Amino acid sequence: MEHSFEKRKKTIYDFICDDLYVPMKAKEIAAVLQIPGEQREALREVLEALVAEGKISLSKKGKYSKGKPKFLTGTYQANARGFGFVVLEGDEQDVFVSEEDTNGAFHGDQVEVVVTKVPEGKRREGKILRVISHGIVQVVGLYQQSKNFGFVLPDDQRMGQDIYIPSEHSMGAMNGHKVVVELTSYGKPDKKPEGKIIEILGHVNDPGVDILSIVKGYDLPMEFPEKVMRQAERVPEAVGEADRAGRLDLRMLQMVTIDGEEAKDLDDAVSLELDGENYHLGVHIADVANYVQEKSALDREALKRGTSVYLADRVIPMLPHRLSNGICSLNAGEDRLALSCLMTVNKKGEVVDHQIAETVIRVDARMSYTSVAKILVEQDTEEINKYQELVPMFRRMAELSRILRENRKKRGSIDFDFPETKILLDEAGHSLEIKPYDRNVATKIIEDFMLLANETVAEEFYWRELPFLYRTHDAPDEEKIKELSMFINNFGFHIHVGNQEIRPKEIQKLLTKVEDTPQEALIDRLALRSMKRARYTPENTGHFGLAAKYYAHFTSPIRRYPDLQIHRIIKDTLRERMNEEKIEHYDKLLPDVAQQSSAMERRAEEAERETVKLKKAEYMQKHIGEVFDGVISGITKWGAYVELPNTIEGLVHVSNMSDDHYECVEERYELIGEHTGKVYKLGQRVSVRVLDVDRAAHTIDFEFYED
Repeated sequence: MEHSFEKRKKTIYDFICDDLYVPMKAKEIAAVLQIPGEQREALREVLEALVAEGKISLSKKGKYSKGKPKFLTGTYQANARGFGFVVLEGDEQDVFVSEEDTNGAFHGDQVEVVVTKVPEGKRREGKILRVISHGIVQVVGLYQQSKNFGFVLPDDQRMGQDIYIPSEHSMGAMNGHKVVVELTSYGKPDKKPEGKIIEILGHVNDPGVDILSIVKGYDLPMEFPEKVMRQAERVPEAVGEADRAGRLDLRMLQMVTIDGEEAKDLDDAVSLELDGENYHLGVHIADVANYVQEKSALDREALKRGTSVYLADRVIPMLPHRLSNGICSLNAGEDRLALSCLMTVNKKGEVVDHQIAETVIRVDARMSYTSVAKILVEQDTEEINKYQELVPMFRRMAELSRILRENRKKRGSIDFDFPETKILLDEAGHSLEIKPYDRNVATKIIEDFMLLANETVAEEFYWRELPFLYRTHDAPDEEKIKELSMFINNFGFHIHVGNQEIRPKEIQKLLTKVEDTPQEALIDRLALRSMKRARYTPENTGHFGLAAKYYAHFTSPIRRYPDLQIHRIIKDTLRERMNEEKIEHYDKLLPDVAQQSSAMERRAEEAERETVKLKKAEYMQKHIGEVFDGVISGITKWGAYVELPNTIEGLVHVSNMSDDHYECVEERYELIGEHTGKVYKLGQRVSVRVLDVDRAAHTIDFEFYED
């Protein structure tokens, strides 16, 4: 049998080397060699073996050809279940790696991978050839003591195995301590990874240790280096006369900041006047670049951090508080330096004229979303009297906001209205309440005005043909849209795809059609999952989700580095300093800034998501045995995920579905009972009972409940 397989390999290899002039798919090779249908699986097996041996190559589109396969490099992202994915450099589509093909790679490693299979309509599969370098040096976990040694159970389930700690490297840690381990060995198939404890964070049950563990696990910097703090101390506390020189003075313009009650870093203010048929909208953004000079210690640290990180009980800022809560925060009644985008908007919501300028401003009032909503929606008499001078402006703002939102809707902007989570904690940091974050009229006003400013600034600098940093969102993969299209056809819905290209308007139309139907939750989720991730790029490729040709992040330089970066470009342009040397400098700089900013944004999102999961698990510990209504939010081979109205999600594992044996039908997002024919599907409304909570893994177990 083995001899026969080797013989087939040689025959097919000879054909590919001698007669295959154009790359072909497996079925095309089968047709040329006249291989009957029943033997085609064997042909594919032979082709995959030849690719794995490096004798022939396989393209992204599943075509085989003569020559060595292309070895790709990327970062290995392990899964707690043993398999993983290689996220490729400069390539959107990652490569699936089965457990037997990981070749000892550790989560976070830089690896070399070869693609061995391109299944129809699914992600590529591959084999890791070698580990180039280890990406993770430190691990956070729970220490367990044995007689003559200890071991650490990593918080990150993707690590897959515990870490051996020789007694001389335990730092005196005790059972139940959360610790930081420095890896000294990454292990082998027959040997565990090894490490030494370098920091004890506290006992697992001590207040704050849970979130501190996440902070350390994601290597989020808690303290600013001394050099950065010294530089921050030298920043003035007030705007001086010299600072105001040469700036457009807008201090007499009525303007406000509108933020959450807890916010301390206020980086955007808004003003609005009506002139006949036109609105004069001002979006005024803190001029952080005035205080953070390029290549300074402050700037290098801000780029390293990339973004502020908002966790349940703390904020890890991009800039020291002296700047973020002080001179850069647009505090009411204080003179502040700003970059203002002054737009003339007609009744159709179109920007007919605009000016970007360095300004000096003074905010009249620090408003909260709640307060503005009380004025506009609840018609609260006390609140209206308190801010009577500003009320006419708030009403104009609500009017313009509606126009802008309708305008975006007309062009096809997609609004996935999935609620974010708001977590209320007690003084010890324990979860008191978990609820959806309320998007009220005031949050929408600020969202609409910021989007308009971001688009206006991006469009101007695109047409100036100057180096710039854009916020881009590419169109979904053709395969994902095909899958979505095939699935929704079952319910009588349709997506029009023109010239193999999907337009955002089509997704938006679909979401409108399914509103208030039984399939709404299901199709909304699938449409969201078909989307790509937005990122920062020096090239403008547009923003698919917003249906915007030009988009950049201009409005939050206190907490996002890309905004600070483009402020420098804007200021150099306004001051006529954008010469050939500057252009060359930015052209060289921006690709690295884009890559770093995108990577740090992903890290922050993961840490924030993990903190939310942790606090949700802690909250549900108090509700074990209780019954809740929810919606099935995910279907997998191992069970159904159910999301509750308060945004908490848990898993009904197949092992807890005791009434039948359930099979997963992936293409239909269904779990079907083998004997009963009972179906659980994505988007279905169900009742669940809370079975258990694993605080260490931040997971919640449910079981389906029927009266």
